[in-house]
Formats: sequence, structure tokens, C-alpha cells
Amino acid sequence: MANLNDKIKELLEIDGSLCAAMVDSKNGMLLASAGSGVDIEIAAAGNTDVLRAKMKTINLLGLNDKVSDILITLEKQYHIIKPLHSVEGIFIYLVLDVRNSNLALARRKVSDFESTIQDI
Repeated sequence: MANLNDKIKELLEIDGSLCAAMVDSKNGMLLASAGSGVDIEIAAAGNTDVLRAKMKTINLLGLNDKVSDILITLEKQYHIIKPLHSVEGIFIYLVLDVRNSNLALARRKVSDFESTIQDI
């Protein structure tokens, strides 16, 4: 696969994208990142906690299910957290500007992007 930092830059082509990252959910560390608009290292670590909490809740409820994606809506930004199903423990993180993005299209493009990642 191409350099992961180059690969993650593809997400910045989505309308309204501010920054994107590939994150290891075991430790909250960035594997790759691109763009600006938030402190991506802090956001990666914090959203690792969000993903872990959701996965813990799924387990506590005894649901036989997986997180498809998590959407966090702020007044000025959308934050999309998309676990990779092909590589356990890794998730895509994308920050969008609310005014310049189409949320439905962005979620679709993140899902399409996720399907292109086979290993890391």
C-alpha cells in the first residue's frame, strides 16, 4: 500500500474536510494524519476513548454487533469515527466543517475509503 500519510490525504478531497487521521484504538496514537483545524493528536486520543466506551457498552448490553461509525455533531464541525473492519483496532477519524460539507456524502466516501484499506 502507498504511504499511509499519502493515503489519508485522499479524505481531504471530501467537501468540507478539515483534517483526517488513521488512529490505533489500542493506545490512541496517530498512524497517519493530514490537514488542520483541530489538534489531531489530542482529538485522536479523546476519540479513542469515545470508541472504547461505545464498544464496552455494546458488550455490556450483550449485543452481537459492531460499530459501523460514530458521528459527533458540534455547532461548527462534524466528527466521523469509522473503525476499520479489515484491520482490527484501527479507526478513521475525519473532521468536517458543517457549513461546507454534505454529511451523507461524506459518510459514504469514508465508507468507500475504508473498503480500500486491506492492511496497515
